Amino acid sequence: MERTISGMMGKGLSIIIRELLMQKNVDPERSIYNVQFCNTSIKKVYHELFDEALERYNAKQKRSDRKIDNYYEKIRQSKQEKLFHEVILQIGNKDDMNSKSKEGELAKEILIDYMQDFHETKSEYSIVFSAHLHMDEETPHIHIDFVPFIRNSKRGLDTRVSLKGALAEQGFKGGTRGATEWNQWMESEKQELSKVMERYDVQWKHLGTHNKHLSVLDFEKQERQKEVAQLEQTLSDNKVELNNILYQQIMAEEKNRADSKEGEVIRQGGVRAFSRK
Repeated sequence: MERTISGMMGKGLSIIIRELLMQKNVDPERSIYNVQFCNTSIKKVYHELFDEALERYNAKQKRSDRKIDNYYEKIRQSKQEKLFHEVILQIGNKDDMNSKSKEGELAKEILIDYMQDFHETKSEYSIVFSAHLHMDEETPHIHIDFVPFIRNSKRGLDTRVSLKGALAEQGFKGGTRGATEWNQWMESEKQELSKVMERYDVQWKHLGTHNKHLSVLDFEKQERQKEVAQLEQTLSDNKVELNNILYQQIMAEEKNRADSKEGEVIRQGGVRAFSRK
């Protein structure tokens, strides 16, 4: 049996948003077959991974304006680094590895094994905080969200976020426009996935290099981009409504505090009046 491998950089869409909006290509009745490997708060990961390095960095700063109050917020607002990165991997397509078929179940087993290997081999360079295998779409695939980092850095925090640095530590250096460090790493991960596939007698079907043969991955990428655009539009449409809800909630809380304060003033006045008598 031969199957293609598709891999791409994801947008890091929150699993919560996915569940709330339920993309049109998701079958809710099959969501019970999904697998959640981990789903940890990214802020917790940042605290556990960088707090000690942040303390060491701030202790060396003689000027208070050079100290970093919140490393998570610093990276969130950074133009050089992202808070985290996502990779999406898939075996075959909806025709030969459909989620509802026995081949789809085979793909699920392979991806579960691959994810176990990923956890064991990548922990030195990255922390996976969210990973899910989706069986409620047409083809089984996994989303892996991770924070890449380096240690013993000479610049900034000695342990800091760095995708380029983390990839370089793994041997992926000197990327070109056609073969960036990320693309090199992605190709390596496909190789690792193909090794797991071989345990199940499934061979990696290479598609060649001619443009017309790149349609599978290009199609997957285009479809994901459409989904992201649609999701962003939906979020934009709902933003006004959400703001109204938040405003009403804030006003209700303010009214409760005002009522509580007024009641306290009345009670205190009653006590003073009683005392004067």
